[in-house]
Amino acid sequence: MADDLNFQQMSTVQSLLQPKPVTLASAATIAPTTFMTTVTGTVPVTTITPPVTGSHMLALRFTTASPGVTGTTGNIGISTTTVVNKILLMCYDPIAAKYYPSY
Repeated sequence: MADDLNFQQMSTVQSLLQPKPVTLASAATIAPTTFMTTVTGTVPVTTITPPVTGSHMLALRFTTASPGVTGTTGNIGISTTTVVNKILLMCYDPIAAKYYPSY
């Protein structure tokens, strides 16, 4: 429940007082803390730790051609091929407990 107090950090509307976008190394599990996150590295992402419990959307920007895809062995509902520097929106469905990609 404490994570839900930070829901504004997941909002698509931000002020200058909100935390800046973070950069995470790609890993099987990533844990974004802001709406927009840059992902670097070559490990395919298969699980995203939800920063809040309800429905939300995350914007991920991958900076390398690898990993190239997201996996479905964790909480990502559909595998997708990532595109360098193209924003991938991930929508979280709390009923299914899965993220679904925009492309």
